[in-house]
Amino acid sequence: MSRDLIVEADGGSRGNPGPAAFGSLVRDAVTGQVLVEVAESVGIATNNVAEYGGAIAGLQAALEIDADACVEVRLDSKLVVEQMSGRWQIKHPDMRDLAKVARGVMPTGQVTYTWVPRENNRAADALVNEALDLFDGSTPIRIRRQFTSELNALAREDLLGSVQELQARDVAEEALRSKPNVMIGWAELGTPVTTLMARHGASTYSLEKRFSGSGGVDIPLAPIGIEQAQALAHEVKRRGNVSHIVSSPILRTLQTAHIVAEATGLDVSENSDFAECSFGEWDGHTFADVRERWPNELGEWLANVNVAPPGGESLSQCRDRVNRGRMRVMEQFPAQTILIVSHVSPIKLMTGLATGAPLESAFRMELPPCSLTSLAWFPDGNSSMFSFAEASHLQGLRTDGA
Repeated sequence: MSRDLIVEADGGSRGNPGPAAFGSLVRDAVTGQVLVEVAESVGIATNNVAEYGGAIAGLQAALEIDADACVEVRLDSKLVVEQMSGRWQIKHPDMRDLAKVARGVMPTGQVTYTWVPRENNRAADALVNEALDLFDGSTPIRIRRQFTSELNALAREDLLGSVQELQARDVAEEALRSKPNVMIGWAELGTPVTTLMARHGASTYSLEKRFSGSGGVDIPLAPIGIEQAQALAHEVKRRGNVSHIVSSPILRTLQTAHIVAEATGLDVSENSDFAECSFGEWDGHTFADVRERWPNELGEWLANVNVAPPGGESLSQCRDRVNRGRMRVMEQFPAQTILIVSHVSPIKLMTGLATGAPLESAFRMELPPCSLTSLAWFPDGNSSMFSFAEASHLQGLRTDGA
């Protein structure tokens, strides 16, 4: 049975002709997973030449993944789609040569072309702009990213905002990341508040890779999630430096926190600021479900961290909430190590706050259930990541699931 792949391709030039580049990505048509991304400068060229370059590069990447796959190539260039579909004549000799190259990558019967609106082609457009931003007019730029993890690859799609959108983000986001530059570990910065961030154990939704956020069905830990929480409890007890446990009020985090508390004798308090993002109407659905039922809303959400799922919460809103919780913990527990039992999104956002990374960087991170991330918050405003997604204490247990 042949595999279905989707190529999303785009090309552009700054000036027509001008410095030009293309960008392409290949998705699994069933899961929506991004398998590979490619982008490349093409010197001084027209938009149309760059668009053809994107289609060719995407087809070549799809061929490497599965030579027998059925491939749908999606572009926002009506010209390329109609010419490659055989409905428009190709009059320009350069275009004829490029079309010949494109048709030679894979057998004609395996490839179809679909026009999509520009707003639905933002992933490829972002790759074009990434290459153009790096291109100095002479030194060739080549970008290739291979994704092996489904969660990381799907999440990568939240890096789709254009350069202009990123620059236009409000000053408050930059202020959150602005700290005096020091060499952490070389300077005397005082005793930090250390937040040891623990992801909860797996639930059935985790194992089935379903959206599971605040306000949705409050799913308990699965049996494997209880085992993971017990392993976490032993690790926290072994370390012996945690003075208090703060937990999200969602059931699976509370269960995890109390399993740790029972093993360590520590007290647990709840803080709703560390609850998972709200996914609204998408809660309980897989990514594939959402892509089928809410394609436009999903595209907008993936393209902009300020857009929320229907009835849900945007990533930027979640970040602001999590930062409020962080400040409260720092006030309550000065110079202490606090275990915070939380969820994927809040832990990634806390990591971004600690390292000064852009908000979008949260989607380049992965966290197994009951893994540990250690973040230090110093009195002078500096912060540091001591560890990320530690999971050696889970050896022998399943750690998959989101």
